[in-house]
Amino acid sequence: MEKKPFDFEAFVREAGEQLRSGKPLVGAEGVFTPLLKRVIEASLEGELDAHLKAGKRGGGNRRNGHTQKNIQSSLGGFAVFSPRDRDASFEPQTVAKRQRVISEDMDQKILSLYGMGLSYSDIQQHLKEIYDFDISDGTLTAITDRIIPAIKEWQNRVLESVYPVVWLDAIHFKVRQDGVVKTRAIYSILAVSTEGQKEVIGIYF
Repeated sequence: MEKKPFDFEAFVREAGEQLRSGKPLVGAEGVFTPLLKRVIEASLEGELDAHLKAGKRGGGNRRNGHTQKNIQSSLGGFAVFSPRDRDASFEPQTVAKRQRVISEDMDQKILSLYGMGLSYSDIQQHLKEIYDFDISDGTLTAITDRIIPAIKEWQNRVLESVYPVVWLDAIHFKVRQDGVVKTRAIYSILAVSTEGQKEVIGIYF
């Protein structure tokens, strides 16, 4: 079947109507979910790295493939491939074994990672805010070591030479800074490619 060409005029009309009515342009299509997926999977891998390292003295536990689970977030649904260990002693905290929903607060904090510089200490401090539970220094380091390359790869990816439609959006969320809760914004540049694919071009925090 021949692929139907993208109708730019219809998209512009629809976008204009959404803007006039105050509706977000992102919709429920999950334009941000690949970014959430990238960080969550990297974090899970880091957690298992730390778990296996801590248990080395005990013997032969090792990686044992991945299991797929569907996650629902405030920005859309997506599949996550969670790593497993041979003796099934790994209990992930990023997304627990039976967890299927992540909070809006976690969504927003993960997205803000993409707008930060790649200072190791800055990323690690931000991760401490994401994990509102006790986490060992070893696990935090292992997670950071996995997440930084994932974010760097996304930031350095090659973009299309032309995007016919580009717009700016913002997500507002609450953060605790110096003991005070403040409202911050994540600014994102979104675009539509020549094939009609919505993409996140950049994120700024």
